[in-house]
Amino acid sequence: QVQLVESGGGLVQAGGSLRLSCAASGLTFSSYAMGWFRQAPGYERAFVAAISWNGGTTSYADSVKGRFTISRDNAKNTVYLQMNMLKPEDTAVYYCAVLGPKIQYSGSRVPYWGQGTQVTVSS
Repeated sequence: QVQLVESGGGLVQAGGSLRLSCAASGLTFSSYAMGWFRQAPGYERAFVAAISWNGGTTSYADSVKGRFTISRDNAKNTVYLQMNMLKPEDTAVYYCAVLGPKIQYSGSRVPYWGQGTQVTVSS
């Protein structure tokens, strides 16, 4: 059974930083591209960042480029999202996702999701 457990969310002031973690189990983690999506109230779940199976390729939504960094540690079966220079518009529930063998950007094609972690950025 695949499980993705996110941690690291919380309340932070604008301009601050948070680091999200997602620990995976029940799959051969190093075989899969991983990603982060987010969902704000009243909005659909949206792509944030992705990383290839070996960490060699990353991809970001335009809204977070230059502020967020995705990384992974295959020895720990964990993917991270370092979020810097946070803005109030980054407030959302952040979800970890198994993307598949390659990076893809569609939430409808994600086979496994985490439970989500709340990130709130105050102005």
